[in-house]
Amino acid sequence: MLSRLQELRREEETLLRVKAALHDQLRRLRVEELALQSMIRAGEEDVSVPLPALAEDTQQTLGQMDNEAAINQTELHLSLQDDKEEEEEEEEESDS
Repeated sequence: MLSRLQELRREEETLLRVKAALHDQLRRLRVEELALQSMIRAGEEDVSVPLPALAEDTQQTLGQMDNEAAINQTELHLSLQDDKEEEEEEEEESDS
């Protein structure tokens, strides 16, 4: 029973990490979407801002993110070994 509880805790921690990674990616995609919508609106309104300048602003905004392309291509490596070490540390802290 205790081992099953520990296994469920490890699974929960893993799922929480995956959730955080997906949330970060969603946030980056929303920023990119807003930048693209801004470019579209600027093109529709025939704003006097030259398109290259607008594209440069968009690229600067996207560049401020943590290199989105590299992050999206990064594989998630979830190992139970790391989880066990973290659990052991947590157990030691809770025992204190």
